[in-house]
Amino acid sequence: MKNKIILSILLGISLSSCTRDNVNEDQHATYDVTSESLITYAEKELSDFLNTPNVNENNFRLTMQYWQETTYVNESNYDFTNRNVANNIWTDNYVNVLNNLNKAKELIANYQPTPSELASWPVKKQNQLAISDIMMVFTYQTLVDIHGDIPYTQSLNNAEFPLPVYDNDSDIYPKLITRLKEDISKLQTGGAFGTGDVFYNGNIGKWKKFGNSLLLKLGIALADVNPTLAQTTISDAISGGVITNVSDNCQFAYLSTSPNYSPVYENVYAKNRDDYFAGKPFVDYLNATSDARISKYFQDVNGSYIGQVIGQPGEFADFSAPGEFAYTPTTPGNIITATEVAFYLLEASARFGIAGNPSDLYTSAVTYSFLEWGFTSSDAQNYISNHPYNSTNWKKSIGEQAWVAMYSQPLISWNFYRRLDYPQLQAPSTANPNAEGKVPVRLQYPTLEATTNGTNYSNASAAIGGDKLTTKVFWDKF
Repeated sequence: MKNKIILSILLGISLSSCTRDNVNEDQHATYDVTSESLITYAEKELSDFLNTPNVNENNFRLTMQYWQETTYVNESNYDFTNRNVANNIWTDNYVNVLNNLNKAKELIANYQPTPSELASWPVKKQNQLAISDIMMVFTYQTLVDIHGDIPYTQSLNNAEFPLPVYDNDSDIYPKLITRLKEDISKLQTGGAFGTGDVFYNGNIGKWKKFGNSLLLKLGIALADVNPTLAQTTISDAISGGVITNVSDNCQFAYLSTSPNYSPVYENVYAKNRDDYFAGKPFVDYLNATSDARISKYFQDVNGSYIGQVIGQPGEFADFSAPGEFAYTPTTPGNIITATEVAFYLLEASARFGIAGNPSDLYTSAVTYSFLEWGFTSSDAQNYISNHPYNSTNWKKSIGEQAWVAMYSQPLISWNFYRRLDYPQLQAPSTANPNAEGKVPVRLQYPTLEATTNGTNYSNASAAIGGDKLTTKVFWDKF
């Protein structure tokens, strides 16, 4: 990247209904931009959203009961409307990511190469468009997984669709799969974005693995609702080549100084606030299973690891603080990792007999997690010997291990939880009434949608069975 992250690109900054393209009216917008700078910005915004623990944007560490708030416990009790969390999620994803990727594609399509670029430009252009679109597929899937029905076909086109309709979530997924396969097929050896691509520095081979890993993720999500499409998608992904090595992890490389350090570091340490400590259900599970990863996940309190009851405040010094990774400014932001992919392969094997032997893949998935946190294969094998794969109740075996392994990918952990129904988390007795005594399985739509896009919001709410925390997205069948 160009020495620093470009943070001044404010394209389509006004959010009303879906995304707004008011660049002609925004006196603060940066007009002299390149597609590469937009990619840099979109990648950082995507990583920031997925990895931040900021209660205004991403509360999945709290929902999955990894962490508990120390003082202000609204979000631990599933009150997400007080801070208009969904409004910020839509700004993060529709405006800061999708709209900027869309702008990048427009610039790429209209770029006039210099004479020296003419020979290489067709391949470079195709690669740039494909990579931009792969990231858009990733982001749309994220929004569907969080909310269910969302604006898709009419999104990002404010001129023609100022009040976009919501597409059926079960219709969006097959479209994303088709779109992603086409993107992957267009990737060719040659140039792309170079250092402006913080994820992979324009490495086409790594982008192919990312695309196929995303295809695998889409396929796994469909396992309970469309097993035929799920199996063909999974098989296509595996044959295309997925991420199986940590060197191919898709991560955002944060810097050591503000404003480009890790969003976890920003919210845990840099703001000089002690807002989070360990959640009791998770720490109790790690303690009960003698899991060595607890020493990386949390800090001890006089030699013990202690978590607070979910929904309850407490004194920071009495409970285990997040581990040193949260106090390290350069901790990378996870997008897709080898550990995540290994668990998808394990689930594909358990469900459909695809990808290999479930017991072997279980060993591989757990080992990837141990290695990710600086442990050895021997450490992993010792743990696995005491906690082997359970073929009788594979959902429990995979679900609980994914819960542990996806500690730094809480949105992905939430997906595993909803799909496999493990771990069996319980809502706190103090939970917001909107949760109806349950751990949320979706997030409600932005309040802004009800006021600015009321008709389409109402139609979508009715279509999914009510805009509630307890309404399941289409793939969460059981």
